[in-house]
Amino acid sequence: MSGASCVVFDPTLTDYDFGRDHPMSPLRVDLTIRLATELGVISTGPGTTGLATVPAPMAADELVATVHDPAFMDAVRMAGKDPYRLIEERGLGTADNPNFEGMHEASAHVVGATVEAARRVWTGEQVHAANIAGGLHHAMPGRASGFCVYNDVAVGIRWLLDQGAQKVAYVDVDVHHGDGVEAVFYDDPRVLTISLHETGQMLFPGTGFPRDTGAPGAEGSAVNVALPPGTSDAGWLRAFHAVVPPLVREFEPDVLVTQHGCDSHIEDPLAHLMLTVDGQRAAYLALHDLAHEVCGGKWVVTGGGGYAIVDVVPRSWTHLLAIVGGAPLDPSTETPEGWRAHVQELLGMTGPYRMTDGRTPTYRDWSQGYDPGVWLDRAIHATREACFPLQGLDHHY
Repeated sequence: MSGASCVVFDPTLTDYDFGRDHPMSPLRVDLTIRLATELGVISTGPGTTGLATVPAPMAADELVATVHDPAFMDAVRMAGKDPYRLIEERGLGTADNPNFEGMHEASAHVVGATVEAARRVWTGEQVHAANIAGGLHHAMPGRASGFCVYNDVAVGIRWLLDQGAQKVAYVDVDVHHGDGVEAVFYDDPRVLTISLHETGQMLFPGTGFPRDTGAPGAEGSAVNVALPPGTSDAGWLRAFHAVVPPLVREFEPDVLVTQHGCDSHIEDPLAHLMLTVDGQRAAYLALHDLAHEVCGGKWVVTGGGGYAIVDVVPRSWTHLLAIVGGAPLDPSTETPEGWRAHVQELLGMTGPYRMTDGRTPTYRDWSQGYDPGVWLDRAIHATREACFPLQGLDHHY
């Protein structure tokens, strides 16, 4: 068992909504919570098993401002009152980040939920806590970017540091580079940021290469694994295990914060990796175990990207929440009939019947040698060569 864990959720978190035709539909959060509840992953009240649901507070301006410029926050407020106002230098009113009514409040609510998850873990109220509406990792201190207005993850990590955390490790498995979180802490040796993503040669935001290892004084605190398009479960897990556990163990963080964009899936419409729900589940299990190994189980979990809103996101994140709750679901579990009926009624679509894509993920461990003729292996080697010596590790094995 993991110990007491929770999901921070309020239905109004789905007010973070860029509009009907935008890829990042809040339906993906709603369908996840509904699926997790019907499967008993989330408790429905006293006497039932599953994760407890705790309220998601609104972040005060002072909290948001620990990462974001007040002038940017003013611009977000203005944008939320005028759907047609383009504030290009702030990334607002663009195709990626269209304005919507109440934009500041909805974004601050996501921040408040992630900080509440961090607070519960840091104080020991819960050993793990999740905010699947969070993970808005592209937002910069003065600019919205990539569907992200305020960077809830960066604010949560800043809060942990302000509460006395000496070291925080952040692992980002979204298909896109976690550029905003990396940028905020690029010069802070107390925060280790690790991002595994499709190479910026092929995908937004076009950053996150092995040579990007941290600013002077924080060398080795930023780690980037730039994966080739087409990477599937075996290759992704090979890269993960070759880089993440050794670095996190060496860093010895007080708490592990993770971002779980599931847009690495083969069915995701916005990227080119080829993971399955089963491969993603294997990554979640590995991160859970790593949190218990290195920091007494202190694990703060967020969502992230993911745009196959029926076939992928609800299943992946329900597996994630089950692991957070210490009771992983059997992949062969059927999705509930009521949930599928809801999907059919709401969207006219047939939802997936099982919690698996029918794969059993395996990978070849890095210690068995690598092939410099293979793009994936060259990518892994480049990251290890750039970062391991800076953390006092040998990359030659």
